[in-house]
Amino acid sequence: MAIGEIAQTVLGIQSPFVTRVAIDGVDGAGKTVFADELARRLEAFGAKVIRASVDGFHHPRSVRYRRGRYCPKGFHHDSYDYQALEQALLEPLSPGGSGQFIPAVFDHRTDTPVRMSPRQASAGDILVFDGIFAHRRELRGYWDLSVFLEVPFETSVRRLGWRDGTSPDPDAPLNRRYIEGQLLYLSECSPADRATVVVDNSELGSPRILRYG
Repeated sequence: MAIGEIAQTVLGIQSPFVTRVAIDGVDGAGKTVFADELARRLEAFGAKVIRASVDGFHHPRSVRYRRGRYCPKGFHHDSYDYQALEQALLEPLSPGGSGQFIPAVFDHRTDTPVRMSPRQASAGDILVFDGIFAHRRELRGYWDLSVFLEVPFETSVRRLGWRDGTSPDPDAPLNRRYIEGQLLYLSECSPADRATVVVDNSELGSPRILRYG
């Protein structure tokens, strides 16, 4: 199994503090399911896992949609608060960091901040982080290992429809925002070229490793 092989690779990383793993891919690629299963595999080997997602670091709606509800550039550039993500989660878990982290700061469903007390990480812990745009310039240097899930847009949009009740039509205005915004990311950041591992996740439950970077 691809996830089991990746778990063994993660466990073999010699990190001076927290091992930081990112699961990237377009919307609907299956990142959360993949990350949850990877976390379970790591915990089965006795690892202490910190789970977090970029979804806990959205900007407020007023920022996310300031360029227009259906603007692809807005989706790419304005969806997430990377400064908050770095300050609350990634910097504390990096070598030399305090280890005091907060796994989420904003709830995009209610459009309100999340109030959490800091938690304390220890050397040897493993962060499993999922989220689109994980290989942006702001983030790519944080990962000890990263996975990019390759899934055709036709498949990912259909999955989003099942999950969110949205249109399965790739040409629907909201889907065009997502698809064109992600095409900007793929073009500008080349995540499949930067990832440690590229995985074909077209079949949920049967991921297949395509290559190591």
